[in-house]
This record gives sequence, structure tokens and C-alpha cells, in this order.
Amino acid sequence: MARFPRLLHATPEQRAACDIGRYGLHWESIDEDISIDGLLAGRGDARGASRP
Repeated sequence: MARFPRLLHATPEQRAACDIGRYGLHWESIDEDISIDGLLAGRGDARGASRP
């Protein structure tokens, strides 16, 4: 999770509220999106911002 600061700082409930879509994962309450392509390529948070 170190590559995804929003997930790292999210509560367990926020992390559990994940929507799985055709192209990736989305967490509405913490404004995080992770594409399958990005995950497989080893890319982290492209925005570089850490928002707990």
C-alpha cells in the first residue's frame, strides 16, 4: 500500500468499500482509482498527493 497513500491512510472500512470495474478498482470515499494496467505495470499514485 505504500505506493497508494490514500489506501495506506484509509480506514479499514474505507478500504473495504472498493468497487471492482472492468478496467480497475475505485474507492469513492477516498477518491482513489487504480487501473489494472497501472497495477500490473507497478505504477503507484500518479497524482503524488497524500490525502488521509
